[in-house]
Amino acid sequence: MLSKVLGRRIVSITKGGEVFIERELKYGTHNYHPLPVVLEKGQGVHVWDVAGKKYFDFLAAYSAVNQGHCHPKITQALVEQSQKLALTSRAFHNNLLGDTEELLCKTFGYDKVLMMNAGTEAVEAAVKISRRWGYEVKGIPPNQAKTVFCSSNFWGRSIAACASSDDPERYKNFGPFGGMNFQIIPYDDLDALEPALSSKNTAAFIFEPIQGEAGVVVPQAGYLKKVRELCSKYNVLMVADEIQTGIGRTGKMLACDWEGVRPDIITLGKSLSGGMMPISAVLGDNEVMDVLIPGSHGSTFGGNPLACKVTQAALEVVKEENLIENAEKVGEFFRKEMKKQVGQFISEVRGRGLMNAFVIRSGQGAWDLCVKMAKNGLLAKPTHENIIRFTPPLIITKEQMKEALEIIKKSVIEVQNE
Repeated sequence: MLSKVLGRRIVSITKGGEVFIERELKYGTHNYHPLPVVLEKGQGVHVWDVAGKKYFDFLAAYSAVNQGHCHPKITQALVEQSQKLALTSRAFHNNLLGDTEELLCKTFGYDKVLMMNAGTEAVEAAVKISRRWGYEVKGIPPNQAKTVFCSSNFWGRSIAACASSDDPERYKNFGPFGGMNFQIIPYDDLDALEPALSSKNTAAFIFEPIQGEAGVVVPQAGYLKKVRELCSKYNVLMVADEIQTGIGRTGKMLACDWEGVRPDIITLGKSLSGGMMPISAVLGDNEVMDVLIPGSHGSTFGGNPLACKVTQAALEVVKEENLIENAEKVGEFFRKEMKKQVGQFISEVRGRGLMNAFVIRSGQGAWDLCVKMAKNGLLAKPTHENIIRFTPPLIITKEQMKEALEIIKKSVIEVQNE
């Protein structure tokens, strides 16, 4: 019978869901701690569990489903291309890669793009590119390039990602990390940033314009501009991890657009495919990207015809349906309404566009509130014991948001009264 998972007793919210959860626990590794709902269908801003219960999806697969679940245009592109040609590997050219690369470069304003798969792969590639640039362009002595990251960063769980983390849950018992030459400094701390960048062996500063997994941490006004200024001053690559924040999530195409700064490298992923498949990308100008030559980096699936067709459709949806403008407008409405709830239970509401979170004053209780919201028909997930992130698909309307807010407010009251 269902017993304990990661120290918690799990009782399925989905009627009859125990059998599915037990099977996962028996045959799958326990490297995630999901809410006890079992989903089987999604459409737009909603998902349904195996018992037919309908929910607002306020996680959107960690912002991978910005265009909404099963968007018909993206689905059609996926189906049609999968029946024609899905994968060639990069051993050969295909008729879609160049067009897609041109679309990405012109959309985001860079000379070249490297298409990969998962977001972690994109940042791994950015680390490699910036190191090679450091040696071949900046002139850093061999094997001495340093990469600077921020505390509470999150870009995956590869060995390099673990080495760049200060979260014990990510790095504990996965070492040694010797030779990585990563430096971790406080986020949104300019006093710590300049000394780190001034080192002649620093190749890159890799950061999130808004930290997602850390709890939607928005830096102080002017931080991004100062990062740009300091990176230029010390000839360090400014690398913005826009995998969660990019493609309209914050109410701009890129979160860096809020301060009008242009990083040397950006990484994209998640909603680059509208949630249909793993697709990611690294963009930069020729001086940076041309350090890659045949054999220096690659991926069997990166830039495959199926991914290219899906990427084209996903970006078209963002533009055609004005999702960026909608994210800014509806996100502002969300924060305005939620800030009215700040008080005994909620201490802070923060975010930008449709990337938002609130902090529970007691320092804990986020899990219990997420369970309560799920029972009431809305899915969200804690980022910490006292922080809940709210990132619905960017297609959400103001009327749908009003309905969702009522569920959140009702759930807060119910948890307070228990």
